Amino acid sequence: MAAMNVLYIMSDQHQQKVAGCYGHPFVKTPNIDRLAATGTRFASAYTTSPICVPARATLATGRYAHETRYWDNAHAYDGRVKSWHHMLQDQGLGAVSIGKLHFRQEDDPTGLVRQVIPMHIVDGIGDLKGCVKRPMAAPFKESKVATRIGPGESPYTKYDREIAERGRDWLRQEAAGHKGRPWVLFCSFVCPHPPHIAPPDFYEMYPTEEMPIPKLSDPDAPLHPWIALQQRSRNHDDFLNADSRRVLMASYFGCTSFLDDNVGKLLDCLEECGLSDDTVVIYTSDHGENLGARRLWGKSNMYEEANAVPMILGGPGVPAGKVSATAVTLADIAPTILDAVGLGETARAEGLPGRSLLEIAGAEDDPERIAFSEYFAASADRATFMIRRGAYKYIHYVGYEPELFDLGSDPEEIDNLAKDPAHRSTLDEYEGRLRAMVDPEAVDEQAYRDQAALVEKHGGRDAVLARGSLQGTPAPGEEAEFVT
Repeated sequence: MAAMNVLYIMSDQHQQKVAGCYGHPFVKTPNIDRLAATGTRFASAYTTSPICVPARATLATGRYAHETRYWDNAHAYDGRVKSWHHMLQDQGLGAVSIGKLHFRQEDDPTGLVRQVIPMHIVDGIGDLKGCVKRPMAAPFKESKVATRIGPGESPYTKYDREIAERGRDWLRQEAAGHKGRPWVLFCSFVCPHPPHIAPPDFYEMYPTEEMPIPKLSDPDAPLHPWIALQQRSRNHDDFLNADSRRVLMASYFGCTSFLDDNVGKLLDCLEECGLSDDTVVIYTSDHGENLGARRLWGKSNMYEEANAVPMILGGPGVPAGKVSATAVTLADIAPTILDAVGLGETARAEGLPGRSLLEIAGAEDDPERIAFSEYFAASADRATFMIRRGAYKYIHYVGYEPELFDLGSDPEEIDNLAKDPAHRSTLDEYEGRLRAMVDPEAVDEQAYRDQAALVEKHGGRDAVLARGSLQGTPAPGEEAEFVT
């Protein structure tokens, strides 16, 4: 395959189900849908850690959090582990980023040749409260996730507009300068991450009276004990009522359609500049959004709402209109980019655990392939891990009973099969597959020690709790906000 350019488009907190091409009954995502119609959509795609910073560290390095120890939103990518950006540089190529990166800080040696209006963790420190464990911090006393909702503009929507404009400028003015050498442009949007404030034209697409009731949102609905603790720790639902819940959902859907509009601007510009015939396009998100299921808002668990992500590949040689059932994750992005620019052997030589999506898209479905995810961050007193293989999903909670779901017959993850004697062999098999990849208890303890050391470095538990929980990383030029 001839070396190609790469336009890599990223969003933040886009639930896989919230897109027309993934079967949503009313959400409007025409531009993401057209990319899927002309390329390959991956139906079983997952983040490697359902929270921003660890997921983005995997996107950079192609490696899992337990390998790199980028555990949470205070342990951010700093260039210590080799990235695909470094691998491009080693071969005389380079990548430019525009928008959110969520690395430690701009002057770290991350391997990017240029960062345009980047967003990184606050002060190179990030959200320390997510490192407070054993015991967990008290529930929130207020929630801006629940109160900053509705129609309007936010610093994030303004930032995303600028990211789209800077991306188009780069395609128009700088892509031509790479004649004979492939380029990689990484455009990373923030929407539909909270605050869930949608530009009015997009908010009005979703009448609040038509919003669905989230599943398992009744206060009496039974929750797995690990999830119940998470719900009390990330208690945004306490600050919502039936009306505001509908406004929040309409806002999220509106922000998703706003994101889609910005994706469309980049795709249109790529075509207008005559670059489509030699450019691979990747669209994905760092993690999903619970959107009220189980009374949870945000991410941070292994259920489909939070852990599954949209993953779409387009460009020359990519099968058009194909839906691949092969399990994939964000760990496959680095090998894909390297493969597209002609450095596929580099990914293999580096021993990256992922595989090029270009290869997967062109092959028959592989029901044996495993998707792996892990979580050590905010609202988790102990780590949790996920294995998806074929129809089954296995969730391993350190110190808690596991869960097992047959997503073929139970896509909403209602019926936990872990205690069903008829599924004992499947449960044992999947636990064995997990333990062949990682020692859950040992890694959980390593993450805890690293987190406790970071808390101590910044003044100890009381000082970190007094600082509060970060309310989203601010857009460039904005001030950080914390709540206790």
